[in-house]
Amino acid sequence: MSGEEQDWKQALYGYVSVINEAALHTDTHKLLEISDKEHRERLTQRLILSKQRELKWAMRPVRSEMRARIERYNAVRGEAVADIAIHLVRSMEQRNQPWMEERVERERVRFVRTGKSWRIHTVKPLVVESSAEVLLEQNEVHDAWDGERQAALPSAPYMNPQALYGFKSRVYAGASNDSAYEGYGYGMTRRGIPYLREAAVAYAERWWNEPNPAYENFEVNCTNYVSQCIFAGGAPMNYTGKRPSGWWYKGYSNNDEMWSFSWAVANSLRHFLSASRTNGLRAEAVSKPELLQLGDVICYDWNGNGQVGHNTIVTAFTPEGMPLVNANTVSSRHRYWDYKDSYAWTEQTRYHFYHIVDEF
Repeated sequence: MSGEEQDWKQALYGYVSVINEAALHTDTHKLLEISDKEHRERLTQRLILSKQRELKWAMRPVRSEMRARIERYNAVRGEAVADIAIHLVRSMEQRNQPWMEERVERERVRFVRTGKSWRIHTVKPLVVESSAEVLLEQNEVHDAWDGERQAALPSAPYMNPQALYGFKSRVYAGASNDSAYEGYGYGMTRRGIPYLREAAVAYAERWWNEPNPAYENFEVNCTNYVSQCIFAGGAPMNYTGKRPSGWWYKGYSNNDEMWSFSWAVANSLRHFLSASRTNGLRAEAVSKPELLQLGDVICYDWNGNGQVGHNTIVTAFTPEGMPLVNANTVSSRHRYWDYKDSYAWTEQTRYHFYHIVDEF
């Protein structure tokens, strides 16, 4: 490593140390050391909101560690640009009971040399939870159960639903109740299959910061990830073959995208969960987060305009019983549910809480 390269990397480690210390002590004055005014204001706002939450719920951070990994960089004549991943591991405490949260944030940092020293010029978040999902306009919602009613068995890792079609009548031996699954040609019936909340959580824990190679990994992956978790918990796919209907995933076929909007698009999953139906994946809207259970879903409408832009799955609870969630896009594990520490959060943010039914 050249001396010049070592110098700008030291500036990077100094930046990470500043934001980590500021977060641990909720000290906004510490952030004055960051020269990028716009980014400093982002960090300050997040810190203020976190402090308000901690005071309200008598929570406090007791330990914080940030590890920066340089994913790529380019340095030319007194300027360097690096894409970094910052892995935050923080221990929180409430009622003398601890829990740990993690998340990975990606930023692009530009360094400039001034004389013999290097300083950070600008910092730009590379991925935030408000990233636009440009698939298709989702205002039109179709009947979630139109078309062919083909149900796929839950599996973790994912099993292609095509492999399940065409079976003769038989019993699925992998079910906890031997008579629970009965196949009939191109359709299958389910009777009283429980939602395995612990299995959904186990999947969420396994893949929170690493894509399951059995699925496509999207740039905006939050809803794809939540759908995978619910499926791993036992929810049956409703394969219609039509992207605006059902809830299903098949991957790519001849370079065509083969999944329903409800599987991969935040606002579409919210519509699917809120629709009334008697079979398959169903959910009940509840009024407050305390009513949620493991494996339930929270949808985030950042601008209060009725368009959901992010989804998470409940994987744990604080000692006071408030949900902690896992998510993708910004990979997060046991993050406090309100997401006021997200750059996407606004004063207009509205939440939708969905309790997944106990049996399908």
